[in-house]
Amino acid sequence: MTQTPLEPPRLERAEIGARTLRTDNWRRQPMINGAILLVFVVYATWAILVNENYFVEPYISPFYSPCLVTTCAEGAGWQFVPWVAWLTPSILIIGVPMGFRMTCYYYRKAYYRSIWQSPTACGVKEPHKKYTGETRFPLIIQNVHRYFFWVATLFNIILTWDAIIAFRDHEGNWGHMGLGTLVLLINAVLLWAYSLSCHACRHTFGGRLKHFSKAPVRYWMWTQITRLNAKHMEIAWVSLVWVGLTDLYIRLVASGTITDIRFF
Repeated sequence: MTQTPLEPPRLERAEIGARTLRTDNWRRQPMINGAILLVFVVYATWAILVNENYFVEPYISPFYSPCLVTTCAEGAGWQFVPWVAWLTPSILIIGVPMGFRMTCYYYRKAYYRSIWQSPTACGVKEPHKKYTGETRFPLIIQNVHRYFFWVATLFNIILTWDAIIAFRDHEGNWGHMGLGTLVLLINAVLLWAYSLSCHACRHTFGGRLKHFSKAPVRYWMWTQITRLNAKHMEIAWVSLVWVGLTDLYIRLVASGTITDIRFF
């Protein structure tokens, strides 16, 4: 007599009608992130298009630096690219920092959850019927983040130079410092911290290494970047807000709304 083997139990998903079984306030973080992104996007769009009050000697807004076109404010840039007067010079260069930010892992997480609801939070059902990740157009474009990293590094160098030349007075004499100098210095430091804590930067120094012992210098740099990478999310948000505040401060000084405080 042969015995029929028992069939393994069939695994099926539980039929749960609720959107989620989470009891915490899971909507709060996506709402905060979405609000910050919305405020920044609205302000940055206005600042980029208004085309005025972005430069006051020796300060220049990070939204307009480097100012490469012939219509830049006098003394604000290199002014060698022919440009029409009504078109803001910021449009020529803003795509690099914007592309670097928009393809960043943490900003992707922010607008995927707060705007696309894909999903809003972990353990929460999303409204989309099909999930393809970042394997199809347009989200596959996110893979260019590693290339934006290298171009954005050049912008960090330029914005660091902007902070250095901010140690001049209005007549171009060195050895002077104002509140705007401090604002630009903090902006440069935060931008470098954001870039160096980036996942692409970490992969550049430690990726494709099979034996760390054979590359001790790269291993040491990778360990330092890894420590900074753990704070990448916080640095990403702080640096984003500070870029907006830097533009706002320079704009208020340039328009005469406030006076720059001179320390020496």
